[in-house]
Amino acid sequence: MVAAIAWTRGVAGVVLSVVALGAAGCSNGEGSPSGAVSSAASAVKSAGDAVSSAAAEAATAAESAAAVARDKLAEVKDGVNAKDQVSLGTVAADADGFTTVPVTVRNTDDATKSFAVQVEFKDESGDLVDTVVMTVADVAGKGTGEGTARSTHKLSGTVSAQVGTALRY
Repeated sequence: MVAAIAWTRGVAGVVLSVVALGAAGCSNGEGSPSGAVSSAASAVKSAGDAVSSAAAEAATAAESAAAVARDKLAEVKDGVNAKDQVSLGTVAADADGFTTVPVTVRNTDDATKSFAVQVEFKDESGDLVDTVVMTVADVAGKGTGEGTARSTHKLSGTVSAQVGTALRY
């Protein structure tokens, strides 16, 4: 979506230049700048439609991922809130272009436990762009475990990650 916005800003700049040239006296061959202005207006509308479409697709993908995450968390039986026992590392892109983040869990219980961790990926505006649930299984009592959360699709721009929900079970 960020790429679509940047592309739109570029197109808008070109369109504004065309409009300015038309207003400065460039004509459509008949002594009127109306053809250039009309073309510029069409280009702006097309660019706006492209951004709207990209935004809708991104929102749909995030909503779909959130629904899957809710379903996975609902499968956990007898889970207790363990959000304060989870820490995230540095967000990066893997070799395939997916966004990843290391996840570390700390088992404060005496018995071996597993963790279901929902990681939310957000864009620079703080909008949810993806969410995943990953499991760190069989963490020894009073021990730590590690895993990696990976986005469900390729994300562009600056992406941050935060823990949405974490359950120890």
